[in-house]
Amino acid sequence: MTNISIRNLSKSYGDVVVIPGINLEIRDKEFVVLVGPSGCGKTTTLRMIAGLEEVSGGEIWFGERDVTNLRAGLRNTSMVFQNYALYPHMTVAQNIGYGMKVRKVPKPEIDKAVRKAAQILDLEAYLERRPKNLSGGQRQRVAIGRAIVRDPDIFLFDEPLSNLDAKLRIEMRSEIKALHRRLQTTIVYVTHDQVEAMTMADRVVVMRDGNIEQSDDPITLYEKPANIFVASFIGAPSMNFLEGTITSGEGGAQFQTTDGVTIALPANKWADAAGRPVVLGIRPEHATESSPTKTVVTMLVKSVEPLGPHTLINGTVAGAKFTAQMPAGTSFEPGESAEIHINLDKAHLFDGASELAIR
Repeated sequence: MTNISIRNLSKSYGDVVVIPGINLEIRDKEFVVLVGPSGCGKTTTLRMIAGLEEVSGGEIWFGERDVTNLRAGLRNTSMVFQNYALYPHMTVAQNIGYGMKVRKVPKPEIDKAVRKAAQILDLEAYLERRPKNLSGGQRQRVAIGRAIVRDPDIFLFDEPLSNLDAKLRIEMRSEIKALHRRLQTTIVYVTHDQVEAMTMADRVVVMRDGNIEQSDDPITLYEKPANIFVASFIGAPSMNFLEGTITSGEGGAQFQTTDGVTIALPANKWADAAGRPVVLGIRPEHATESSPTKTVVTMLVKSVEPLGPHTLINGTVAGAKFTAQMPAGTSFEPGESAEIHINLDKAHLFDGASELAIR
């Protein structure tokens, strides 16, 4: 049983506070992805878990062990880095087993562990090859194999797919997820790619400026973002935002943009938010050619992106940037006005001051 307990963990470099103090519980065998923009503190957090960065404050526990000040080699973790760091003069088998050789593990045990890792990662046919004769995906699997033979309690991944092309990234996402199912080991994975996070994680932890903005399973994160930052970061293309206020009248509640565009709201929806500044969030897939609520807004078209299964229409609504996801083959000319149907049953509302979601 290797759960991870992060308690008021902080990190500072001199007077610069990188992580002011976070709390996070990671369950045994859970696949947790830390995601956020560059500089948000996700890699620093991972390196503190690994023991590669000193902790400025707080505690890290692996199960019943306080590892806060324990050196990296005694934590029984394995880390896979962004660059593969393979020895070019060694074969795949030698690269995978090198750490065991350094620790003076008997050769029969090394050979057995290397064969087992190669079988798990489908590398048996490549054991005598050198890194230069491997594809990017195969090299990454060798790096993972080197981590597997340590038989760690915890796997740590630091943006391991960022150097791969788009096709290989998709393949390796599936392979790492399948590996987690086979090994049943706790994994903490860092990426800046929200698609990577959503497709791989049991739970996604969204970070900004050293703080945890939201920690939830991918579907909850997507459907119930805690604030505007999470709503804008999760989802591709990003959520559309219209600033305005809720007003109440005889016809029911309405959302009025700062540019004076009025959108009628479904009965009793957000009526208690009347009178205060709010932000209406609408995902591109809920702004299309038709919707259950039959609400229509006018978009000034700026560009059209045909993507095969669907077409993205980019422009402005009430002066704000707006993207609508339309059926394949939809065509508009830049400068043209388009009627966009939005599904308000799927829309989100956020407080204009705190930026927190209004449920």
